[in-house]
Amino acid sequence: MSIETSKTLGGVGAILMFIGIIPVVSTYGVIELIGLILVMVALYNLGSYYTERGIFNNALYGLIAGIVGGVIAVGAIILSVLTSLTDFIYTLYPGWNGDWSALSGLTPDPANFTLDAIVPFLAGIFAALLILWVFAIIATFFVRRSLISLSAKSGVGLFSTAGLLMLIGAVLIIAFGIGLLLIWISALILAIAFFRLKPQETQPAAPSQM
Repeated sequence: MSIETSKTLGGVGAILMFIGIIPVVSTYGVIELIGLILVMVALYNLGSYYTERGIFNNALYGLIAGIVGGVIAVGAIILSVLTSLTDFIYTLYPGWNGDWSALSGLTPDPANFTLDAIVPFLAGIFAALLILWVFAIIATFFVRRSLISLSAKSGVGLFSTAGLLMLIGAVLIIAFGIGLLLIWISALILAIAFFRLKPQETQPAAPSQM
């Protein structure tokens, strides 16, 4: 695949990741997923073009880390719901016999609604968010390594800039607005970087010696 095709795939993919976050455009992550696939295909081909396996491999490690973190976080939330939430309902509805359909006929006891009753459930949610945060940092660390390699091989410095902003955004994701804003901007910078790619200049052949 030519570098022109790779830059188009990567640029369009990054743009889809950028606009997919906008609420009026978002379609439950479908646009972002398509964009991510296009970017990964572009990185794979660029890794072959520049004979640098780290371009794709590091991006793949980052993607795997993100998926693993998401699965673990979802598992932590489900475990928290299955344990803490049930205990909380027993506390709120003292006469509940465990039959979910019977809840509609029961009256909750507001006196039992205390902070201590919901702390275990909130702790599970917090643990899931902490897991997501840690794996987001790990994922963007590998993505930054990929983009640094691509920047060095292509001579387009914006790849390195996009990777740095992405990593900083992941670290600052606990400051919800700032972190997500930086990651969002990094997707736009990544798109610009892809469209600035140019084919490698061919070296002139050395003159033959008599």
